[in-house]
Amino acid sequence: MDKVIKYQNILVAFIEEHAKRKPVNMPDIDSYTFIDREHNHFQLLQSGWQDDRFVFTVVFHFDIKDEKIWLQRNITEYEIVDYLMESGVPKEDIVLGFRHPKVRPFTGFAVS
Repeated sequence: MDKVIKYQNILVAFIEEHAKRKPVNMPDIDSYTFIDREHNHFQLLQSGWQDDRFVFTVVFHFDIKDEKIWLQRNITEYEIVDYLMESGVPKEDIVLGFRHPKVRPFTGFAVS
């Protein structure tokens, strides 16, 4: 299987699984998945009302660039890189995009 398709399938499964989970103590928050296989962008967004406050946030955002998964955003405590590696993605194919390029060489993951 083509590496990009494999990575797309891993990301879609991850996002769709997490979209099924309701945020704790937030019954009026809905989850939305944004899957763009053509351009390799994958997001989980949540929006709705928590008491009197409107919530609108990107929970997870991934891109696939140059056959590598770029983790752009994770506002959870979930260790996504562990899931990716358990799913067969080598560390050399994971870029922590939210880390400054000067710091990436020290993360143990791909630089870009």
